[in-house]
Amino acid sequence: MGAVASRSRRSVLAVPGSNPRFLEKARGLPVDAFFLDLEDAVAPLEKEKARDTVVAALNEGGWDGKVRAVRVNDLGTRWTYRDVIAVVEGAGAELDCLVLPKVTDPAHVRWLDLLLTQIEKAVGLEAGRIGIEAQIEDARGLVRVDEIAAASPRLESLVYGPADFMASINMKTLVVGEQPPGYDVGDAYHHVLMRILMAARANDLQAIDGPYLQVRDVSAFTRSARRTAALGYDGKWVLHPGQVDAANEVFSPTQDDYDHAELILDAYQHATTVQRRGAVMLGDEMLDEASRKMALVVAAKGRAAGLRRTRTFTPDAG
Repeated sequence: MGAVASRSRRSVLAVPGSNPRFLEKARGLPVDAFFLDLEDAVAPLEKEKARDTVVAALNEGGWDGKVRAVRVNDLGTRWTYRDVIAVVEGAGAELDCLVLPKVTDPAHVRWLDLLLTQIEKAVGLEAGRIGIEAQIEDARGLVRVDEIAAASPRLESLVYGPADFMASINMKTLVVGEQPPGYDVGDAYHHVLMRILMAARANDLQAIDGPYLQVRDVSAFTRSARRTAALGYDGKWVLHPGQVDAANEVFSPTQDDYDHAELILDAYQHATTVQRRGAVMLGDEMLDEASRKMALVVAAKGRAAGLRRTRTFTPDAG
């Protein structure tokens, strides 16, 4: 759970890298993370200019502790290597991660890792500091997701790209994030989401859900987010300010759950180290090592979300 605890990504804001107005507005939104986009949100003729805009936006600062990322173009294009060089040489000290889209092969991640290392050494940045987020957006990427997840120590998250993925498998729908017409039992995306989640967790990575494109339907966004949060995903991309609060709430523990998790950890530590007992009780609840592990997850997410305890453990409670 190291990656989960280190950077909170409950809400990840997509910001077009070619639009200064959107870039300025993004600074004031209460998101955990953002990425300045050089890929889908930028027209081909604007991509080279957008690099300069993104570098300037990062160097101007004002991002208030948010995870700072840039999404470069995918490796099937002519822009990717120059995206990486321009952004890291120009603003590497103000950058936390690069998002690599349409990853279908672990070699894609290794290529980016190697190029990042070369640039970092050339410009005097700490080698290995800039992380990578890999987007899984088609059937080829999903089939090789375990290899992709293990491809580099720089990897911090796997990101599900729903629109491209749905197109890649010829899914019969035009509404991203909703069940396709005719699928009336279960969840058509469950296998894909769980496959990405298992690869992420097996390699100590975060798992991030992709965007919900009906940006003004916050209730539908919330419903979609709750499904992936229930599975164990760490956050979701947001495309509109109206989605931010919903994402932050859905992917945070409730105050009661957070307090209870911290009490479990305290009670377990007290019983096993101070009292040296294997049988651990918290009120009427019996705890074991599995209880401790579950509590660690909830407590880590609560701490990352900025929650503060409202209940204190006392030994007599156990």
